[in-house]
Amino acid sequence: MKRSLILVMLAVAAAGCTKKEEPKSVVRAEAPPLPADVAKVSVGTTSETTTTAGEASAATVASGESQGTIIASGEFVSPVRSELAAKLPGRVARMYVDEGTRVHKGDPLLTLETDYPRLNLQKAEADAQRAAAAEREAARDLDRKKELIAKQSIPQATFDRTQATYDQARAMRASAVAQADIFRQQLSDSTMRSPIDGVVAEKRTDVGQRLGDATVALVVVQISPLRLRFRVPEKYLAQVRPGQSVRATVDPYPNQTFDGRVATVGGVIDPATRSFFVETEFANRDGRLKPGLFARVEMAPSAR
Repeated sequence: MKRSLILVMLAVAAAGCTKKEEPKSVVRAEAPPLPADVAKVSVGTTSETTTTAGEASAATVASGESQGTIIASGEFVSPVRSELAAKLPGRVARMYVDEGTRVHKGDPLLTLETDYPRLNLQKAEADAQRAAAAEREAARDLDRKKELIAKQSIPQATFDRTQATYDQARAMRASAVAQADIFRQQLSDSTMRSPIDGVVAEKRTDVGQRLGDATVALVVVQISPLRLRFRVPEKYLAQVRPGQSVRATVDPYPNQTFDGRVATVGGVIDPATRSFFVETEFANRDGRLKPGLFARVEMAPSAR
């Protein structure tokens, strides 16, 4: 009897202990520990990620406001592009340039056939000489009539007719001279000349081809200076100003830099990209940079 009582008490005690330990084990349950080498890698990765994010944020602020460098890319473009058409229709008699030829302002590019303009000019010059002779004769007659009208030797009507003849002779000479000037200008316009210093970008005609009105024969682009346009984030708006120095690098000359300056700063922010455009100018006196060349540009923000 005593033994049975002891067994019952032990069973009750065991049950009580089981109820108390069960919640405790659930609350404090933890994942099994990782091996030592794996645990070390896990802790190091977490710590490094947190530090890198903080440093990246700090670097962004420093780059935008202190000694950072603005880096962008763009394409060189010519500030002047001239599509040249003949002032008068005609057939090409001679070409002086080809694509890629460097030209200076006033250099001849092509010449049209000039046979008819030369003949027209010769006729107009002869007409001008004949009109000049008639004017001289009318002037002499007018001088004689002036002496006679002063002596009242001729009627006023006769003098008036002489005066009118002289005025008409002067007008005829002026008209003949103007006509000769027109043909002389046509003869000059038969030679197409470059309006700028640059390079021939396109050649759209050749010897023997006929050029009509407004037919583009050649395209000449300016290569000195050249422009380079790119976009900059809006946070740099107060740190980019006209006249600021920039440096550019291009693939054909990997170990060289080209110096330029800011020419224009856009005054409007693009709402899609939150950026504004910057246009820079490069002297390019040696002509090594070409329109269409891709470039990487660096620029130090100016002080506010």
